[in-house]
Parts: sequence; structure tokens; C-alpha cells
Amino acid sequence: MTRLEQAFLVSFAGWITLAAASCSAETRPTLRAGAAAVDITPRDWPLPMIGSFRYRPATGAHDPLRSRALVLDDGTETVAIAIVDSCYIPRETLDEAKRLAQAETGIPADRVLIAATHTHTAPPPAPGVGLRGPEPEQDSRNEQRYSRQLIDGIAASVARAFESLEPAEIGWARTDLPDEVFNRRWFMKNGTIPPDPFGGTTDRVRMNPPAASRDLIEPSGPVDPEAVVLSIRTAAEKPLAVLANYSLHYVGNIPAGLVSADYFGEFSLAIAKRLDAGEHFVGMLSNGTSGNINNINFSKPRSRREPFEQIRNVAGKLADAVAQAHAGIEYSPDASLAMEQVELALARRKPTRPIVEQSRTLLQGVRPSELTRRHIYAQRAIDLHEGPDSVSVVLQAIRIGDLGIAALPFETFVETGLAIKRDSPLQATFVISLANGAEGYLPTPEHHALGGYETWLGTSRVEEQASEKIREQLLSSLRNVAMEGD
Repeated sequence: MTRLEQAFLVSFAGWITLAAASCSAETRPTLRAGAAAVDITPRDWPLPMIGSFRYRPATGAHDPLRSRALVLDDGTETVAIAIVDSCYIPRETLDEAKRLAQAETGIPADRVLIAATHTHTAPPPAPGVGLRGPEPEQDSRNEQRYSRQLIDGIAASVARAFESLEPAEIGWARTDLPDEVFNRRWFMKNGTIPPDPFGGTTDRVRMNPPAASRDLIEPSGPVDPEAVVLSIRTAAEKPLAVLANYSLHYVGNIPAGLVSADYFGEFSLAIAKRLDAGEHFVGMLSNGTSGNINNINFSKPRSRREPFEQIRNVAGKLADAVAQAHAGIEYSPDASLAMEQVELALARRKPTRPIVEQSRTLLQGVRPSELTRRHIYAQRAIDLHEGPDSVSVVLQAIRIGDLGIAALPFETFVETGLAIKRDSPLQATFVISLANGAEGYLPTPEHHALGGYETWLGTSRVEEQASEKIREQLLSSLRNVAMEGD
């Protein structure tokens, strides 16, 4: 072969390589994203509010409730995430919302994650959920209307986010805000813990004990101070959406008789201001693993606050921390997506025969307006006794670039969330609780042994080993979606 022929072959090979690279760059899908918020504030009053052991009718709204949705599309996979201002939402309600969203967008239902924020000042998500009041007929009619409004609103938020898809860039960051999270389960001196609703006296820890009490010993577990921030901006580098995650149960102290999105809604407003984002920006705050975490430092006396004051304080501090971390985010226009959904069967806890008999006796002749905590737990015991022996729960794992999201339908203890973060194969991972259903509290086996409110029969409704099984499955799913990015 002559030198001229060799030079031609080298030149031709180089041209082929450049052409292939150019073709690959042109055909590689660009990440697209869309975000939307839909008002789901009730239109009909009064409505009871869930999240407590007493009947609390609401006659108006302090601030709006919303369903906030984010849709991501990498050209191969489409994923939707909706965060809803509600205390908790049963799976049946969310499944219907997913079916509607799929019909409107084509996004498969198993590629949609819907989670409640866990505000304790929201209406029942479905008829019959929560406590009954002295006007059950009026409440029931309004609950029926609100359930329909909620389902349609969630589906509409996903559909609007899908309709607004545009080329986007994505990135994430982590930061710590330890000031606002405290473990709420405390070891107490012997003989100072009240009996459980069934008369038992074996609890070794107490949830929300008297602040600064001499009977306090120490908290029964850790906290997770981390806030993880997923940020999406347009191709023109304008903020499009932020999905943050923080393990704080809720804040509370809302003016009486009013629904509110609590600090979750206030954060959405605050982060938009911190980022100087436009009117179409959507700020979202998901609840992490806060089943045993709240905003109260029980080692000190509690200072009095004006209604909503503490909510503004916490939301503002979190928005400041998120905005500071946000400033250092590096964005990518071609992050790939992967998602896996698995259903896991868990055994239901069952009451003993003496508890069943005791509960039936207690409930005889009781009117709705006379309900106490003992009556509520008696009814929960009967429901578990008469209900199915197992339940199938939805677990999801999502990979967005090198960021992982795990989702489960429980009020999850922080120990489970910390273990998932620690063992995840991805660079960073956060856990969204109360997603795709509402199956009660999820204590670890160690906490079941300690007792306390979160472990009581009826508060915790699945087998005592459930947290271990769920953790193992979510880590397996995270490994699966991580491999799809290799």
C-alpha cells in the first residue's frame, strides 16, 4: 500500500469517527421536564380534619392546599412525581388518580409516584377516613365531593406537568439543617408512662412526653438532619422546579378551624422567593423518614408561638439552607432515568382474643360524638381482626442521573431511612414516605420491642419485621435502577 493510500484510509477513518460522533450527539435524547401545581383546597364546608384523635371541623382555609407535580422524560423513560398537601391518602384513591393521569398522558401508572406531605390540617382524602363528627350526613356529602376533587386535582397536576414538557437540565445537592429535627420517642423513668389504649403497661418509651420533665431520660433514637435537593431548570437556565426532601413530621399550630398545607406549602413559597423564580416555578417539599421525628426539643421548656409563626420560621430556615446548596449545583441536560416498582406482601397484625372481646364490649352503644382514644383503638383492633391476613404494598425506586429516590407507603422511622441512604449504590438517595398509599407507622423491630404510640396495634398495622423486608427490597430495586445507568 502506497503512502497516499495509507493517508487516504486514515483520513477516511477519521471522517467516519467524526460523523458517527456527530450523529450520536444529534440523536441522543435531551432531557425534558415539566412542572405544575393544582389547587386542591376544598370548596365545600364544613369538613373534618384528620391527623388527631378528636373531631376538628374546618370551615375555611388558612392557605391553599395543592398537588404539585414534576414530569421527567429522557426519551426512553417517563417518570411523574406528585407531592400532595394531605395527611395521608389510601392506595385506592391514588390508584384512581394514576389511572386518570395515565389516560390523559400515556404515562404508565407504575411510573407515577404520588405522596402525601403529612400536613395534619387537611380534609379526609376519602369518605369515612378519620373521625366522625356530630353532623355526619353533612360531613359525608362534603367528603364525597372532596374525594372527587382530590383525585381529579392530582391527575390534573400530572397532566399539566406533562403538557408543559420542555428541554431541561437537572442537578442535585445535599445540605444539613439539624436545628429543626428532634427524636420524639423518649425513655422515661419507671412508672411514668401511661398505659396504652388496651390497658397494657409494657411501653418503655413515650411519644411526645412533657417537655423539660424530670422524668425524661434520653431520646430512643437518632435524627436525619439532611435535606436533599433535586433542581430542574430550563435550557435557558431559568428555575423550573425544586423537589426537596426533609425528615420532619410536620410543624403545626394552625389557627383553629382552618385547613393548611403546614410548612410544606410555606416552603414552596419561600424557595421560589429565595431563587427569584418566575410564576411558573414549582417548589415541592416531600416528607422523608419522620415517623419518630418532630420539631420539638423535649429537653427544654416549650416557648409560646403565635399561630403559624413556627411554620414560617422552619420553612424559611429550610428554604435558606436549600437555596445555599442550590447555588452550587452542577446541571446536566442528558441525565438518564430509570424506575422500578415492586409489590411486597406483608402480614397484617392481629389482636389477641381478649383484646377483641374487650374492644367489642367497649364499643357497644357508643355514639360518634363520644369517641375517645380508647374507642378509636378498639375499632382499629376490630377492623384488623375482621380484615384480610395480608396486604400488598407498593414500593418504588427511581434513578435520576446518579441520584436515587426510594418511596414507601408508611410513616417511616428515621433508622430505616438512614440505612437506605447508607447502603444505596447511588451517589445520593432520599426516601419519600406516605407514597402510593397509607399503611400506618413502620417501626423497626427494635422499636417494636420498646413499645410506645407508634408501635400500638392499630397505629402499626403490619408485621414487626416489615421494615427489614421493605428496606431489603428497596435497596435491591435501587441496585437494579443503578445498573441501568452503567
